[in-house]
Amino acid sequence: MAAKTVIDIASGLVESATRTLAAGNLDDNQVLAYDLAHAAATVETGRALLPYGERGDTEARIACAYIADAVAELAPKLFGREADWGVEAGVLDGTRDFVAAYRDPAFLAALAETEGSRHLDPDFELVQDTFRRFAEEKIRPVAEHIHRENADIPEDIISGLAEMGGFGLSIPEEYGGFGMGGESEYIGMVVATEELSRGSLGAGGSLITRPEILARALLAGGTEEQKQTWLPRLAAGEIMNAVAVTEPDYGSDVAGIKVTATPTEGGWLINGVKTWCTFGARADVLMLLARTDPDRSKTHRGLSMFIVPKPRGDAHGFEFVQEAGDGAPGGGKMEGRPIDTIGYRGMHSYEVAFDSWFVPAENQIGLESGLGKGFYYQMAGFENGRLQTAARAIGVMQAAYEDARQYALDRQVFGAPIGDYQLTKAKLARMAVLIQAARQFSYEVARMMARGEGQLEASMVKAYVCKAAEWVTREAMQIHGGYGYAEEYSVSRYFVDARVLSIFEGADETLCLKVIARRMVDQVKP
Repeated sequence: MAAKTVIDIASGLVESATRTLAAGNLDDNQVLAYDLAHAAATVETGRALLPYGERGDTEARIACAYIADAVAELAPKLFGREADWGVEAGVLDGTRDFVAAYRDPAFLAALAETEGSRHLDPDFELVQDTFRRFAEEKIRPVAEHIHRENADIPEDIISGLAEMGGFGLSIPEEYGGFGMGGESEYIGMVVATEELSRGSLGAGGSLITRPEILARALLAGGTEEQKQTWLPRLAAGEIMNAVAVTEPDYGSDVAGIKVTATPTEGGWLINGVKTWCTFGARADVLMLLARTDPDRSKTHRGLSMFIVPKPRGDAHGFEFVQEAGDGAPGGGKMEGRPIDTIGYRGMHSYEVAFDSWFVPAENQIGLESGLGKGFYYQMAGFENGRLQTAARAIGVMQAAYEDARQYALDRQVFGAPIGDYQLTKAKLARMAVLIQAARQFSYEVARMMARGEGQLEASMVKAYVCKAAEWVTREAMQIHGGYGYAEEYSVSRYFVDARVLSIFEGADETLCLKVIARRMVDQVKP
């Protein structure tokens, strides 16, 4: 049976379950909706891998191995719940021989010898080489220190990325960036993000995500003057930004946020508390979502987006009092309390309290026409952020895989390198297959987004790849044995870093239930 036939069978199962879910109430069937969202993401990853499998023998084996595992993962979700999924028992029986052939331990052991080519165009290979070299020379030597000491990201990393144009990859050339639109812009960002994240999630890949989110929001709703004012400075690394959207009581459900922006002479006064404001101390400006319409019944339609200038603060916490001048009445306060985390260190996250903090009128994105549209500007930034998060996850996985493979070659157990054992080979093969599948799906989503499509797929790739990163880093740690639990080995950092990926940029459950499953249901409803 051909790989495409197997994927078609799995796709039919997903379609049946989607119709079943659409016939009822999604909120009453959250377990099915969640499982279906991940099943759909898994299947779409396999479909994206089919063209890759046509490029050569190694590529074909990688594609078949992934698809066999994907179908095997579907089977336990169905067992005993076929009626919930709207299918008959044994719907996957026709795939048994395919699954058996490509999950065979001997087949996997042989596959452990290769990762497979990425098949990047020469221009993107240059992007990969450039950012990998920077990560190797500048980020990796300090990554462990930053993680263990919860230290700041060195300024030479920030200035180095600025010199390379890393902060302007998605900013159009007319505003001082390097974005040229089309596939090159999106795939280039994915490639660069992966390589920087391979060096460090917090000190590498996530750095170029900050300006990306604000730039997309400005391009979606900013006035021409606002674009001319802010985009060149973001592209040059002259200013760094953080994102202040989440609140203590409102995470993914941003429609209910309470932070207010009240009109005052010459601008707005910000009051309330934001949390999980990553990079909030070092940032020069905050991209802040606030309620400008006091009528809370308007939910997300009462929100607007602001660019909030601030001084640079201390990583251990900060407190600022505004002076009068430049339109500010003076006396406004901003206080940042650091939130210690088990991983993703270097950028630091904060709870930030605002007390009548003044923001000039010209810093409200879109001005009059942007009032009440802040939610949509945020989404413009975050949809591409989900693709970038998948790229960050791939970088972390790649680093974990490389370390595990090298350790397996070096470590002797019972008279032989552990890399010679069948179980180790099977684990390494599955890791390599997962990484390449995730990478190729990310490339495909990037192409779709360049065409103005792929919003659903961007959520799928984020959901799928971030959970895969937890498995890959866990197995990499396991291959290291006791040393994997020691901080002196980088694999322990990869493991705790990977854990955050399914939480930020849209918590996995919310992403699956409120975005992926809901959009799938909407597509089949008449």
